[in-house]
Amino acid sequence: CRSENGSRLSVHTQETTVVTRRGSNATLPCRLQGSPHDFFATGEVRIRWSKLSLDHSDEVDVLVSMGIYKKSFGSFHDRVYLKEADENDASLVITNVTLHDTGVYKCEIIDGMDDGAGIITLELQGVVFPYSPRLGRYNLNFYDAETACLRQDAIMASTAQLYSAWREGFDWCNAGWLSDGSVQYPIAVPREPCGGKNAAAGMRNYGSQNKHSNHYDVFCFTSDYKGHFYFLTQASKLTYDEAVKACKKDGSEIAKVGQIYAAWKIGGYDRCDAGWLADGSVRYPISKPRKYCSPTEAAVRFVGFPEKKHKLYGVYCFKALN
Repeated sequence: CRSENGSRLSVHTQETTVVTRRGSNATLPCRLQGSPHDFFATGEVRIRWSKLSLDHSDEVDVLVSMGIYKKSFGSFHDRVYLKEADENDASLVITNVTLHDTGVYKCEIIDGMDDGAGIITLELQGVVFPYSPRLGRYNLNFYDAETACLRQDAIMASTAQLYSAWREGFDWCNAGWLSDGSVQYPIAVPREPCGGKNAAAGMRNYGSQNKHSNHYDVFCFTSDYKGHFYFLTQASKLTYDEAVKACKKDGSEIAKVGQIYAAWKIGGYDRCDAGWLADGSVRYPISKPRKYCSPTEAAVRFVGFPEKKHKLYGVYCFKALN
């Protein structure tokens, strides 16, 4: 928190980071310290919540309040409100938190020429996963990568999210785009093809790349979901088209890659049956390693992108809850 220009206003945010899950509500704390009890009630004080861009060079309005007047903006419209637990409480409540809500927020309280502000970060519990399309390795420019993640019920991972995953043991030897336009990959076990076996474990960083002309894979991030992820038991194996129809007949839709990762990482889902997913890939989630089923580690195993006419696999479905 801070007071600006010797202001008599002092804004306190209590915490620097709030962690939640997608679909939950989150409260970003912000209080005015040492003010009269009716300070906000005068209608002369303006409270402004904004979300900062990745490089903190720009701000997008989230909510503005002045007395009884309150307005929310953009994707936050009708999803945010002030907690107002007491006369000095300017905390922001975000309902039904989405993947896009992660980031840095600023609480600003303005009274004429005086103002004070506090900064707070909203993070989601979730999972980072690598993604490349049917075309194969290193086929995505930055904008294609962004779209690829969205199609899999995910967003592009941030550097902080990938770093956190690396600290938990994530190891991947293909470079991928991140949301800030950099290209990196995490190495937990140094080896020759991945930066050299004598190099230290860590994040391998290619730096910022041309978003149009350079092509890599992508690291996506997803969080919890409101719905039911499951393997649909069938009497026989399915082609891709049969898999799509089978899920639809069961009142659901064929699952996306982000959903299988969320089910595995957050829900502990474990199934040793390879199944079709919406992007045409075949995968299966193992949370309890065992012989013939990812014996060395818990992981979402990738079989590949087989010909869709092959009648060789089951299917994972997802039924959304309203």
